[in-house]
Amino acid sequence: MSTGRRTGYVVTDELVDMTRPAGMPRTATFPAQPQNIAIDLDRTAVVIVDMQNDFCSHGGWFHTLGVDVSPVHAIYPNIRRVIGSARAKSMPIIWVGFGTRPDRANLHPITRYPFARVGGGMGLGDPITGTGRSEPHNILQKGSWGAEVVPELAAQPGDIFVDKHRISGFIDTSLDSILRNLDVKTLAFMGVNSDECVFGTLIDASFHGYDTIMIEDGTATSSPPACHDAALYQVRFCFGFTMTSTEWAEGLEGA
Repeated sequence: MSTGRRTGYVVTDELVDMTRPAGMPRTATFPAQPQNIAIDLDRTAVVIVDMQNDFCSHGGWFHTLGVDVSPVHAIYPNIRRVIGSARAKSMPIIWVGFGTRPDRANLHPITRYPFARVGGGMGLGDPITGTGRSEPHNILQKGSWGAEVVPELAAQPGDIFVDKHRISGFIDTSLDSILRNLDVKTLAFMGVNSDECVFGTLIDASFHGYDTIMIEDGTATSSPPACHDAALYQVRFCFGFTMTSTEWAEGLEGA
């Protein structure tokens, strides 16, 4: 993966060069809310949160609970467009999603409670048969079908994958270390749910000092529509910026 700048040492027999010169930024400008923005493409990554079978696919956990997953399917083309335009500019693509331990040893009660409550007592790591699946799996367990990125989004082996076990992708994960090692400063967020895990990860990114963008039509929620609108309002008011997938793609094309 190339970020357009040197982020490691250059080592010879005589010298370890730790200067890591930044080079000239690759700038792209975008219409955004609450103001238009310019970013350095070499210091920007795309972060996609929880686009996993158990949340999004027929036969997954949410689907077995009677959740209408069609609104999530509607954002697939927008996510693909953002990812495709980012790949064309050699920007890192980072998939952040639940990947719980088989023994659930690091899932605190307050983490398990809301998932089990809405799931009728069935939550993170619990066995599930699924509908349209020939074998059972444990909900969002690392390595299970339910924890895999939905195939419609075509995650690639060269992408970066980060397992989480909280609403936020930053708490007790490697995400911050990875971003700092890549010298990334700006993050563009997509995924589900816009008012929960996407929003939680975005505001933690802001607290860590990253510049944040939410792609408005690259996020969705199973909550009432007002919750999505509230998340966008909060991002624009306190934590960063929002834009559409079209504005993102056209901004990169013009970079």
